[in-house]
Amino acid sequence: MSQRLASCSCGQLTAQVVGEPVRISICHCLACQRRTGSVFGEQARFRREHVALSGASTEYVRVGDEGSRIRFHFCPHCGSTVYYELQGLEDYLAIPVGAFADPDFPAPGVSVYEERMHAWVVPPIDAEHIP
Repeated sequence: MSQRLASCSCGQLTAQVVGEPVRISICHCLACQRRTGSVFGEQARFRREHVALSGASTEYVRVGDEGSRIRFHFCPHCGSTVYYELQGLEDYLAIPVGAFADPDFPAPGVSVYEERMHAWVVPPIDAEHIP
């Protein structure tokens, strides 16, 4: 069974995962663009029991377009988001793919908020495309 380690930039906050993600997606919403400082956010969703968290985190809660809350956990020292919790999906944790720093991480299978996608971004052709 595969194991991966996600961490913040300074290494203080980590998430050790066992097994493969249940979903890998990219989000083009404006909130993800602002949160990541990039043109989209990419996240992998894992069953909560397959994730071991270590270190202190600070939390930021944002209300999504549909009204549900997202609880982002980031390092209080370097500011990197390492995981987040989605209201209504309490059995899972989402981890930004960049926190794994693994160029071999699997490609996303879902691309959401594509109406806000930058014109030059090309999601994987075989991904589910949600406007």
